[in-house]
Amino acid sequence: MAVTKTVDPDKINFAVDEGVTLLGENRVQEYLSKKDSYDSSAEVHFIGHLQTNKVKYIADSVTMIQSVDSFKLAAEIDRQAKKHGRVMDVLIEVNIGEELSKSGIEAADMLGLAEQISELENLRLRGLMAIPPIGAEEHIYAEMRELYEELRGKALPNSLTDTLSMGMSGDYELAVKHGSTLVRIGSALFGARDYSQHK
Repeated sequence: MAVTKTVDPDKINFAVDEGVTLLGENRVQEYLSKKDSYDSSAEVHFIGHLQTNKVKYIADSVTMIQSVDSFKLAAEIDRQAKKHGRVMDVLIEVNIGEELSKSGIEAADMLGLAEQISELENLRLRGLMAIPPIGAEEHIYAEMRELYEELRGKALPNSLTDTLSMGMSGDYELAVKHGSTLVRIGSALFGARDYSQHK
């Protein structure tokens, strides 16, 4: 996945021309300002923290929401997906490093939320997402892999557990070693971000 936060649409479309087929958006407002400029051949996943009142703005156009961390959010995605006659693919975000600054549920709560999501008709649970702490030890990645395998073993209804979204530009090799099926690459593709343009 090419993570497109703060990246201009021209650069993103160049990446799509070069073979990138999946984009990752972090912010609803930024996505809405750019989406009409995107090459329509690329899929877009929403990967940032998502407030329930913003779901309605993206439910008709993204193909997956990777940052589900509460049943309240899942229920709203289900409601908005139903309005558009869609079944939305989702991942549960796990705060595997137990960092106060990050969203995501605790590892111990993952299965409970997964079981609740499996009862929603317009959602399809595809797996888990995590952002390990910078410099995290290898056991953190191994713990995410164990959670993912635990979820796969449950074979819940309305689910197709095939995605472990873990790893970014600085740690993707370690993530892949521990079973990540989707890495989210931003700065390694587009260079360091210039946040001064996007305050």
